[in-house]
Amino acid sequence: MIRIFNHYLHRRTLLHILLDGGLIVFTILAFVLTQVENPFFAMPPAVANGAVLAASLFVINSASGFYQLVHNRTFMQSCARAVLAMLLVLPLGYLLFSILPVAAPGAENIKLAAMVGVGLVMAHRVYMSHAPASARIRSRILIFGAGPAARNVAQSLLAADPYVEIAGYLPSPNEPQTAVSASALLSPKGSLLETARALKVDEIVVALTERRGGSMPMRELLDCKLAGVRVYDIATHFEKTLGQLKIDYVNAGWMIFGDGFRQGHWRSAVKRVFDVVCALILLAVSLPLMLVTALAIRLESRGPVFYRQQRVGLNGRGFDVVKFRSMRTDAEGDGQPRWASADDDRTTAVGRVIRRLRIDELPQLWCVLKGDMSLVGPRPERPFFVEQLTEKIPYYAVRHSVKPGVTGWAQVRYHYGATVEDSQEKLNYDLYYVKNHTLFLDLVVLFETIAVVLTARGSR
Repeated sequence: MIRIFNHYLHRRTLLHILLDGGLIVFTILAFVLTQVENPFFAMPPAVANGAVLAASLFVINSASGFYQLVHNRTFMQSCARAVLAMLLVLPLGYLLFSILPVAAPGAENIKLAAMVGVGLVMAHRVYMSHAPASARIRSRILIFGAGPAARNVAQSLLAADPYVEIAGYLPSPNEPQTAVSASALLSPKGSLLETARALKVDEIVVALTERRGGSMPMRELLDCKLAGVRVYDIATHFEKTLGQLKIDYVNAGWMIFGDGFRQGHWRSAVKRVFDVVCALILLAVSLPLMLVTALAIRLESRGPVFYRQQRVGLNGRGFDVVKFRSMRTDAEGDGQPRWASADDDRTTAVGRVIRRLRIDELPQLWCVLKGDMSLVGPRPERPFFVEQLTEKIPYYAVRHSVKPGVTGWAQVRYHYGATVEDSQEKLNYDLYYVKNHTLFLDLVVLFETIAVVLTARGSR
C-alpha cells in the first residue's frame, strides 16, 4: 500500500492508473512522430490533449469501478461497462483532437491514435479485472496471533485484496484461545526474523487479543522492521487495508498520539472554497433535473416539494437539512422517528425513483452554500438517533468534529444502514475520514459517488 495525502492506495492501482495515462499519450506520440508532417509542431498540443483525454478516462474508469481491487462482476458486465465508458470518452477525444492546429495530411491520424489509445486502455482494463494474480505481485503476510483478532485480520485481508497470501499464524504464548485452523498454525523457526525470512514474508500484522504480560516480542518485531519486513498493529492494518478505524481495536491513546485527526484554519478554508465552487457548478448543471423533479412531486401528491428535518452538524450543532420530499406527508404520523428501510411503504412512486438515483439529495447543495454542510463528510443524522448511538457506540461523537456531507466515505463504502450495528460499521469509515480527510480524499469520494449513483448501489 502507498499513502498519498494520508489516504492509502494499493501500489497496483496506482501503477494501472499511470499505465493507462501513459498508454494513451504514448500511442498519440507514436502516431505524431510517424504519420504527421512537421511532427515537432504538432507534438506539444497533441500531448497536452492526450493528457486531458487520459484524465477524463481516469475519471470515467474510476466511476466504473475499474480500479477497485475486489469486485464480483462477470466478464460480460465488465465488457458492458467498458463499452459505456468508450461511448462517453470517444466523442470527447474526437472533439479535443479536432481543434489541433495541424493542417498536414497526417493530422487526421492523430484522431485515430486517440481512439486507438482509448480502445487499448479499455481492453486492458477488462483483461486486468479478470486476470489471475501473478505470483510476483502477491504479498505474503504473517499474522502474529491466533485468536479472534487474528482470524478477523485474515478474513479482512482475503476479502479486500486478491493479491494477498496468508503465510500462516504464529501464536503468542499468552493468548487465552485459538480461533484459527490448527493446520494454519506455525512453529517458530528460530527468532521471529528467521521465521519471517524462512517463510519469505513481506509483512507482519500483530493481531493479539491480549497484549499484556509480554505477549508481544518487541525486540524481535523491531529486528523484523529494521530488516525490511513491514510490521503493523491491528488498528493500522484495518486502516490501510479497508479504509476503516475499527473501534473494536482502537483506543483513545492510539488516536491521540498517532498521526491524523488534524484540523486547522488553512485546511478548513481550502475545503470551504472547494465546497462552494463545486456546489455552484453542480447546482447549475442539475437545475433542469431539479425543476423536473419538483414538478413530478407536485403532480403526484399533495404536500410540500421540499422536506426539512433537523440534523446534527459540526460540533453537535443542529441545522435544517433540505431534501426533495420522497415520502408521504404522514410518514411519521405517530411522531416516532424511524429509519428509512428497503422498499419502505411510506415512499411515494416518485420518491422511489429519486431515492434510487440519489436525486432527493440535490437540494442539500443549498446547505453546502450556507455552510451547514460540506460536499464530503459523515452523513448528518437526526438528534433522536444521535442521542441513542452516542450512548451505545464508542467514539460516535468524534464524527461531529467535521461538517456533515452530502456524500461521504461511509456512504460509498457501505450500504444504507438502518440498525445500530450498521451505524457502528459506518462509524468505522467515518472515523477513517475524520482522521485522514484531505482534498485528495474528497476527490476520491466524489469519483466513487458517481459509481454509486450509476449503479444505484446502496439505495433505499
